[in-house]
Amino acid sequence: MSYLVKLIIGVLYPDEEWLDWTKCNLEKKLGKVERTIKGIPFTYTDYYKDISPNLFKAFFSFVGLRSAEKLADWKILTCDIEAMSGESRRINIDPGYLNGARLVLASTKDHAHRIYLRDGIFAEVTLRYKGKKWVPFDYTFPDFRSGLYDGFLSIVRADWLKEMKAYKEDE
Repeated sequence: MSYLVKLIIGVLYPDEEWLDWTKCNLEKKLGKVERTIKGIPFTYTDYYKDISPNLFKAFFSFVGLRSAEKLADWKILTCDIEAMSGESRRINIDPGYLNGARLVLASTKDHAHRIYLRDGIFAEVTLRYKGKKWVPFDYTFPDFRSGLYDGFLSIVRADWLKEMKAYKEDE
């Protein structure tokens, strides 16, 4: 049996047109988006100023349970979609997964707290779920640390719990 999770993808984008373009390309490869949160001003760093001086953050979760072992595949796919946006990328896409205990994000950047998966892709436990809330680590990105996304993540976590219950009942 695979280790089953909910696929979520974070997107940094300059405007609705690019967000729609990104969603369309993600759905072609990954299936139907189940939940969306969008329009969150992203002001935590200027690292992505090459995309646009004014960025917004969105998250998508996808229908169904997925195998966690696909995390590196999802990151490679999202890097390809970023490259399709133009010579100077217009979006930043970060896939990850969520279950009842944690949020894991994929990255192409190595760091002391990241685990190498394969093909230049690393994994990071960004948040843990403890005491009925999302709890950051000392290395957690400031926007995730802020709690701004906790409501969305909790809804997706509830989806995972419901789907896992149904999955186990069907076994």
